Amino acid sequence: MSSHHHRRGAAAGRASLYQEITDKIISELEAGRLPWVQPWGSAAAKAPLSLPQNASTGRAYSGINVLILWGAVVEQGYTAQGWLTFRQALALGGNVREGEHGTTVVYADRFVPDDEKKRARDTGEDARTVPFLKRFTVFNAEQCEGLPADIAVCPPPDPALIEPRVEALIKATGIDFRIGGDRAYYSPTQDRVQVPPPQAYFEPINWHRTALHELGHATGHPSRLARDFSGSFGTRKYAFEELVAEISAAFSCAAVGIVPTVRHADYIGSWLEVLREDNRAVLRAASLAGKAADWLLCHLPEEIAQPIEVDADQNRRAA
Repeated sequence: MSSHHHRRGAAAGRASLYQEITDKIISELEAGRLPWVQPWGSAAAKAPLSLPQNASTGRAYSGINVLILWGAVVEQGYTAQGWLTFRQALALGGNVREGEHGTTVVYADRFVPDDEKKRARDTGEDARTVPFLKRFTVFNAEQCEGLPADIAVCPPPDPALIEPRVEALIKATGIDFRIGGDRAYYSPTQDRVQVPPPQAYFEPINWHRTALHELGHATGHPSRLARDFSGSFGTRKYAFEELVAEISAAFSCAAVGIVPTVRHADYIGSWLEVLREDNRAVLRAASLAGKAADWLLCHLPEEIAQPIEVDADQNRRAA
């Protein structure tokens, strides 16, 4: 097969995978369900609240894989958040039970094709990278047998430490964080977060959820992760940034032991427009959200961060 046909086939495979993932997220949103908000601790979601992790390496999954694996845990009724590839299960002395079907996760990166390297050498220009998306199949620890007894055991965060964690995180980020007023927002021009006082919230934990959402926005400042804040209210760019902050807050909440909830359900219609127009949007949003959550969580003081099962370098996480 020629390299031209190989590249064309690979591109078609990527497009199909992007569309497959996007269609799944769209169907959830159309049904009024947000993939990053799951009913943890109920009969519908038997697994404990946490970020899904590779049961062999201990690394947490990131980006779109968190949403994929959370969805699989709820749909299949698993009670564990640990996942393994077929070979990892064998390496641990166990195996995937016969007849079990795995869950597809993805690994996204960029590479420089050989012909592009040659073009860059010949012209003296910078080589252009090409995105690629690779599939992996993973199995929940419950789909395996013969694994070590302590595999995939992730102790839940101590509830008494949840609020101190968030408060320590706010201080450690160095972001200008002010309490007062009657609405929560992040001002990109002033690089400032403002959140109403805790007593304004019916449930105190909602103050912490709101704080993490607004801090998620703040990670996009040019001095941090430099996301695009150029969209005005009502535009698709604005809706996309809200999607990033919403998913980022869910990841951050899960990492510190707070059950994620819907912060901005009124944006669902706008998010559907964005996803229908661009089948890569949800993967980009989830990737940016993972980086935002990483940026925040890496600021947790070490003695407080220790119990949290989150690897600081999510860009390298895969099966």
